[in-house]
Amino acid sequence: MFNFSRVLLLLTTLLMTAACSAAENAAPAAQQRQWVAGSDYLVLDPPQPTSTGEKVEVVEVFSYACPHCAHFQPYVDEIKSKLPAGAQFVLLPAVFNAQWEPFARAFYAAQALGLVDKTHQALFDALHRDHQPLNTLQALAKFYAGYGADEGNFLSTASSFVVEAKMARGNELVRDYKVEGTPTLIINGKYRVAMNSERSIGPAEAVQLTLYLVQQELAGKKTAKN
Repeated sequence: MFNFSRVLLLLTTLLMTAACSAAENAAPAAQQRQWVAGSDYLVLDPPQPTSTGEKVEVVEVFSYACPHCAHFQPYVDEIKSKLPAGAQFVLLPAVFNAQWEPFARAFYAAQALGLVDKTHQALFDALHRDHQPLNTLQALAKFYAGYGADEGNFLSTASSFVVEAKMARGNELVRDYKVEGTPTLIINGKYRVAMNSERSIGPAEAVQLTLYLVQQELAGKKTAKN
């Protein structure tokens, strides 16, 4: 015999179960982490000038010699792919010791020759995946020759007045950013983001935090215009 009350009770139970499941699935998205200035990221005092005009600047302080930077590169690609139109990504090589200097010079030379986009990931792979001995400027010139550079021109560019000036300015910025290690991200000359195990900030969290600060800066620019 058809029992309407029993069917109604069953439908109500199913609907409640579905609602609970939907709420549980939505919970992680709703529980967005609240980032804390001074703990999760450093507020730079004073703020440093940027090079991207009206756009919010995201700088990665890195070195090709740094294995952590090589491991972080996929996350850099994620940041770049998710940056809004009002933001721009910039690379800044660090020179923490004499062994890192050739890599910084090579970066600036490659930048001057328009080769960074073609060679950035390739050089990380050559050093940290393939373990190629590219520890001198001469060896690096041969590497870049494989991507269209003339070795002699590359070496002269790497030691040019323009690159010397960029090296000096880069070293100054790294110091003013108070960078303690690589990779480090600087957002709009105001905030420093680095991996921090004590605060459970790994590469994925660094991506989230960087994008959060970019949005914060964009919102501030919009408010200032209004």
